[in-house]
Amino acid sequence: MADLARPRLEGSVAVRDDRRLSFAEFGTPRGAPVFWLHGTPGGRRQVPVEARAFALENDVRIIGIDRPGIGTSTPHLYDDVLDWTGDLEMVADNLGIDTFRVIGLSGGGPYALAAGAAFPDRVHGVGVLGGVAPTKGPDTIRGGLVEVAPYVAPVVAATRIPLSYLLALGIRLVRPLASLAIDGYAAVQPRGDKELLGRPEFKAMFLDDLINGARFQVGAPLADLILFTRPWGFTAAEVTVPVRWWHGDHDHIIPYAHGVHMAQRLPDAVFATIHGESHLGGMGVATEVLQTLMELGPRKTARKRAAAAPKA
Repeated sequence: MADLARPRLEGSVAVRDDRRLSFAEFGTPRGAPVFWLHGTPGGRRQVPVEARAFALENDVRIIGIDRPGIGTSTPHLYDDVLDWTGDLEMVADNLGIDTFRVIGLSGGGPYALAAGAAFPDRVHGVGVLGGVAPTKGPDTIRGGLVEVAPYVAPVVAATRIPLSYLLALGIRLVRPLASLAIDGYAAVQPRGDKELLGRPEFKAMFLDDLINGARFQVGAPLADLILFTRPWGFTAAEVTVPVRWWHGDHDHIIPYAHGVHMAQRLPDAVFATIHGESHLGGMGVATEVLQTLMELGPRKTARKRAAAAPKA
C-alpha cells in the first residue's frame, strides 16, 4: 500500500476574511467528490487507508479539510457550527465541485450535518461516524466527555491562540516518542479502539495526521470545544438530506445513546450499530460508509435550477 501512504494533492484555498483552509486529496482527480471532516483532534490526513483504497478503485475523490487552527489553515473562531459552511462553499467552488457527499468523524459530525442543512441542493448525503450531539438547543442530550466542555470553554476561549501554539510546540518536542504515546493511549482504551490502533497502517495514518497537522498550531480542537458549547445555528429537523449514522455500541467518548437520539430527530436518517466497537469504530468500517454514501443521490443543484428557470 505504498501508493496510499500520502495524499495525491495538498494545498490551501482562499476563504472569507482573507483566510485560508488547507486540504488533502485522495483517490482520483475527477471522481465523485466526498468531503471528509476530521475528528477532534485531527486534520486533513485523518482518512483511513481503506477509504483511500476505495477511492482509487471506485473513481472517488476524497477531500480532507483542516478546520481553522490546524495544519496551515488560518486560526479563526466561527460564530457557530453553521457559520463554517460559508467556508466550505468557497472550498467546493474553488475546487470545481458542484454536488458532493460529506463524512464527519466524531467532532467532524456536527460540521457534516451543518453542510446538509446549508446545502440541500448540493449534498447527496451525509455520513456521521460516532458524531457529537448538541449541548444546547432543542436537540440537546446530556452525558459523554462533551459534558465537561462548558466548564473549560471560558478558559479556552480566553487563551485559545497562545494555547494553540503551546500545544503544537509540545507535540513537536515529544515527536520522537509519538509512536510510544499512541501505544500508551491504545493500552487504556476499550477493545475496539485498541485493536484498530494496533493495526500498523491505522496507527501510521494517525501518527502522520497528528504530526503533520501540529507542525505550526493546534487550535482547531480548542475552537471545536468552544463551538460545541454553543447552539449550532441549525436544528436536526433542518437537515433534510439523507443522513447515515454509524456508532459503536461500546463508545466510551460519545455515548451510543447520543447517536440514537440524533438519528431519531433527523428527518431522513438510517442508524447503524457497530457491534462491539468503541469510539473509532466508524473508521474501521470506512469501506461500508463510502459504499453506502455513494448510493445516495443525485441532487439537482442550485445552479442547474437557476439556469432552467424562465427569464422574467
